[in-house]
Amino acid sequence: MKEIYLDLKGSFINDADMKDIAPEIMKAQELLLDKNGISSDMTGWLDYAKNMDVKEFDEIKKTAKYINGCNAFILLGIGGSYLGARAAIEAIRGDFHNELKSPQVYYAGQNLSGSYLRNLVEAIKNKDICLIVISKSGTTLETAVSFRILRDLMEEKYGREASERIFVITDRSKGALKSMSGLKDYKTFVIPDNIGGRYSVITPVGLLPMAAAGLNIDEFISGLRSAEDEYHTRNFNDNICCQYAAARNILNRKGKEVEVLVNYEPSHASVSEWWKQLFGESEGKEGKGIFPASLNFTTDLHSMGQFVQDGRKIIFETTLMVNNSKYDMTVPYEENDFDKLNYISGMKLSAINRSAFEGTFMAHSEGSVPGIIVGVPELNEFCMGKLFYFFMMACAISGYTNKIDPFTQPGVENYKKNMFRLLGKR
Repeated sequence: MKEIYLDLKGSFINDADMKDIAPEIMKAQELLLDKNGISSDMTGWLDYAKNMDVKEFDEIKKTAKYINGCNAFILLGIGGSYLGARAAIEAIRGDFHNELKSPQVYYAGQNLSGSYLRNLVEAIKNKDICLIVISKSGTTLETAVSFRILRDLMEEKYGREASERIFVITDRSKGALKSMSGLKDYKTFVIPDNIGGRYSVITPVGLLPMAAAGLNIDEFISGLRSAEDEYHTRNFNDNICCQYAAARNILNRKGKEVEVLVNYEPSHASVSEWWKQLFGESEGKEGKGIFPASLNFTTDLHSMGQFVQDGRKIIFETTLMVNNSKYDMTVPYEENDFDKLNYISGMKLSAINRSAFEGTFMAHSEGSVPGIIVGVPELNEFCMGKLFYFFMMACAISGYTNKIDPFTQPGVENYKKNMFRLLGKR
């Protein structure tokens, strides 16, 4: 089974609620698919997988094979330029993947911390390194500063060979990074003009680093194509993507202002980070939007679980439930039973984790916290592609339902203006 499923039984949403909102949701989907909505010129992701450039895709795989031959690579980018790739790499390669697999994957350009970058430089100084730099303009401060520093180190270490180890994903024809790539002879790939950053994981932005890390991007694209077929269905009752968008909006109109994406695997934490950026930047404008947050259970049950259970009733939970674990462990039997755990001896940790989920879901329901389940058979490349598309489609539909533009982020510019003024930029 490769299908994502949606379970709304714990959501406190009834059939009448869904029937009432369905026309709004389907109108929003129609605007999206027919490209008649606001910023429709930024919806190239809708059919990217079916219309993709096969020659470019082959070149991505060829380049990734070269990078994969190094000890490690650094992915430079911020926001949508790196979050999707990181989510897929960590979810599929698993916990401690840098200690267990090659190449090792490091990240830079997502903050302005001197300590972080200094420690990264120390960590990679004796490694055989490549860089993947992702920026549409090439002037995003966090990424540009990190790239300047790491580029100097690469040129000092490798000399002329450095240009063969730096790979750029940027605008097709303009921007500082595009110009520099021409001067330095860097291998480049294109960020499509009609796809914004937080929807770009399905393009070279996500495909090159995923493939370089050893992921099967042919399967990833197959998942995307499956999602295109399934979630373009214009029948509300047959489209779980539309139903998820509907459920979110129903709960928001009932006073639930915060959606918490819950996962039960540490390696899935970056999926939540990608999801938060997708919904936060897409919906949070014009005084509207559901605040996207995330919790990693069972860890956060010992910190934030109290608030979810007994705090202000402004939250609903969406649990990302992955049904099959790649690896597992069994609780051993001990004759003396000092820790009183023999009642679960012989059980798999995955089964115990599942019981923790079921018990938590019931407890939060009893505490009047609505719960949605987005179920995935396993987080392999196929399912990852389908899951990304599921959330992107639902997000865009939600935006149109609320009559906002889900493809812009004007508020992000405010902090930049103040920061540049303080730094003396002219």
